[in-house]
Amino acid sequence: MKNQTLFLFLIVASLQLTAQNRSTFTVQTDKPTTDVSSTMWGIFFEDINLGADGGIYAELIKNRSFEFFKPMMGWKMLLPEKNGDNTAGYTQKTAAEERAFQMLNRPDKQSANNPRYMRISLDKHKKGDLGFQNEGFRSMGIKKDVRYDFSVFYKQTTANVKMHLELVSEKGNIIGTGVFSPSETGDKWQKGETSFTATATDSKAKFNIWFEGTGVIDLDIISLFPTDTWKGRKGGMRADMIQLLADLKPGFMRFPGGCIVEGHDLSLRYQWKKTIGAVEDRQLIINRWNNEFAHRPAPDYFQTFGLGFFEYFQLSEDIGAEPLPILNCGMACQFNSAELAPLDELDPYI
Repeated sequence: MKNQTLFLFLIVASLQLTAQNRSTFTVQTDKPTTDVSSTMWGIFFEDINLGADGGIYAELIKNRSFEFFKPMMGWKMLLPEKNGDNTAGYTQKTAAEERAFQMLNRPDKQSANNPRYMRISLDKHKKGDLGFQNEGFRSMGIKKDVRYDFSVFYKQTTANVKMHLELVSEKGNIIGTGVFSPSETGDKWQKGETSFTATATDSKAKFNIWFEGTGVIDLDIISLFPTDTWKGRKGGMRADMIQLLADLKPGFMRFPGGCIVEGHDLSLRYQWKKTIGAVEDRQLIINRWNNEFAHRPAPDYFQTFGLGFFEYFQLSEDIGAEPLPILNCGMACQFNSAELAPLDELDPYI
């Protein structure tokens, strides 16, 4: 009992001594004494978890140029119902239907950045006979009364093909329609565009293209963008997500990331010079997060670079942030390959 009493006495004495030596600080927020640089804090971006394609980049079509390792990933053939089953797809299509869709490669070296394209062969087809569907980035978020811009690069010898466009809700309802009739003919690729407005909101929509007519048409870079993008830029970024970044009032924006710049190995590193210029000339590469986690595979995760260095710098300017670009310095991700370029060979990397 005496020991307990002594212990309590020491605690009380210690508390009294602490109280006597306590200091008081007064913070006067209206009288700053030192300026803090606005670039002391900011935001980091990395193309992970569908951060760019399927994220802040507003493109709704997945694998728009058929350059994924599986060229038809994200796309599904649409055929007339067979015994009440319209999901038969590739397993039950006829020889004629097999010929209707052909995946080809451009023979010219100048198109090496985007070699694949789809050839559609039609013979008196009507709407509903033949088409294909894009699932979007794990579906498409569609908003009522928003206008959507459709575009496609095409090439044809005769102008006898019509493309019927449909936004389809999760329940299968048509919530937006448009028609595109390619008019130019010849051996050169042409860009065609049209727009239509959604009639309903759906967070898990898909996009159909039905073909009508007779003839052969080649298609590439099939694209669908909402028009309510950040600052109304055509082919731009999602306004709602960018507004959240702007509201943070960041002093800087670091892009395009860390590990994404290094790549799984140096051949897959981020090369900023390949992310600028005409969007159709930018070369798609696999995203390093495509197969990074065995328990969470993402085989549909690639980088189209529609969101490239120019767009990153422009975004930084838009939200009042200093741009902080990250460049590869001749080193691949240490977690993967730890590949390192010789010090006297760094120029191509930097």
